[in-house]
Amino acid sequence: MTERSAGLPSQQQVIELLGGEFARAGYDIEDVTIDAAARPPRITVVADSDDGLNLDSAAALSRSASELLDRVDGDATPYVLEVTSPGVDRPLTTEKHFRRARGRKVELTLADGAELTGRLAETSDGTVRLVIRKGRGADLSVRELSMEDIAKAVVQVEFSPPNKRELELTGQAGKGGPR
Repeated sequence: MTERSAGLPSQQQVIELLGGEFARAGYDIEDVTIDAAARPPRITVVADSDDGLNLDSAAALSRSASELLDRVDGDATPYVLEVTSPGVDRPLTTEKHFRRARGRKVELTLADGAELTGRLAETSDGTVRLVIRKGRGADLSVRELSMEDIAKAVVQVEFSPPNKRELELTGQAGKGGPR
């Protein structure tokens, strides 16, 4: 986080100003939140990539964002600038979100109301592959779902390492698992 002195730009201005720089660094701006009611006011930029956002990258993006914003703002209100990752509580709503969560455990609610929990495998062409554990045993299967059939999807927090066989089925074996 960097405290800065300036007027508050709009969400669109922040996206337009920072989008090119973030893209050159390999990141997409997922969201920008401007909280003028906070003391001091806060601008939060949520960034992500297929490889995630680590602390070093977040710090580098924050420095470049601060420099770019310094070039265009005046000397009005001090605010806090924060560059962060989406976090696990963000619903998966686009193919890009599903692709970036590959190897992660997710809970899905289907359009018919059924619920599934499994580990995300490959996502492409509107189809999500999900590694599902059958019953309480070690039997695993891969189920293909159309994104249109998924009403809600949320990444689940895990406190222990994933099963190696599950990771193999997601295509993540040997890659250290999900981030």
